[in-house]
Amino acid sequence: MRAFITASISDEVLKELKKILDVTYESWRETGNVYFDVKEMVEKLKDYDIFITVADDLKNAELFEKTDLKLIGSCRGDPFNVNLEAATKNNIPVIYTPLRNVVAVAELTVGLIISLARNLTQLDKFLHSDDFEVIDFEDWIKCYNRFMGNELLDKTIGIVGFGQIGQRVAERLKPFGVDLLIYDPYVSNEIVENYGEKTDVDTLIKKSDFVTIHAAATDDNDNLINEERIKMMKNTAFLINMAKGSLVDYNYLHEALKNRIIAGAALDVFPLEPLDEDNEFLELDNVIVLPHVGGNTTEVIHRQSKMLLEDIVSWL
Repeated sequence: MRAFITASISDEVLKELKKILDVTYESWRETGNVYFDVKEMVEKLKDYDIFITVADDLKNAELFEKTDLKLIGSCRGDPFNVNLEAATKNNIPVIYTPLRNVVAVAELTVGLIISLARNLTQLDKFLHSDDFEVIDFEDWIKCYNRFMGNELLDKTIGIVGFGQIGQRVAERLKPFGVDLLIYDPYVSNEIVENYGEKTDVDTLIKKSDFVTIHAAATDDNDNLINEERIKMMKNTAFLINMAKGSLVDYNYLHEALKNRIIAGAALDVFPLEPLDEDNEFLELDNVIVLPHVGGNTTEVIHRQSKMLLEDIVSWL
């Protein structure tokens, strides 16, 4: 069988796949290609039985009807880039990689919380800027006065969405001596009680020093953190979004950050991606802006590769 792979696969697993399949490997990281046009994809996939992807758009039903694909693999925790109804209709199994990036996202979340608490990115930018002169002791004083940080001890951290990532964030935060407030209408009290206090979203927003978002995006929670709720936050509070851009009113968030209605934010996801150089959040000095790299680790690639290999072997 012939397989076309655009997802990142570890060298070890790629070697194993080539033993059992005729593989064409064109990682998007190396080619810079992400396929969105259905006609282009049909032409590309017409001679393949298996397609393994991470970012290509497989939403158009025409793709399934005009190719001879027999298996699709999506290197996602949820194969939202695949039209599952069309795949099922055409008897094409879809495999994916649940939990592949939960550790990576949880670790980065904690790192961002610490960075916000201690003004690390602002300090780094200041020391790299022309405003800082190493020989000038007054600049050292500026660092202490302008960038006073805070400890996490006894702070309240609100976690919105308490699935696998939210729980791992909680596990990593508990040793810091924080109080955890948790909002997730789909998770039982028994699970939450192992980590912190379950509450409603408004109470969490009002009481938290840090609000970190890890909820799945649904029609019901679109714009969950809206203008009204951002205004509820403490003016010393920080917002971290590691989930989906649709969960937050980014237009008002920009206004709130610009006018110091809240202290700052760390954002790994946006309503429109990738970001362009004119994105308005890049102009703000109280925001850490990341290009959706929560799961961008060597370990995630190796983990998703092994999961796919096991599923493909079972399918064969």
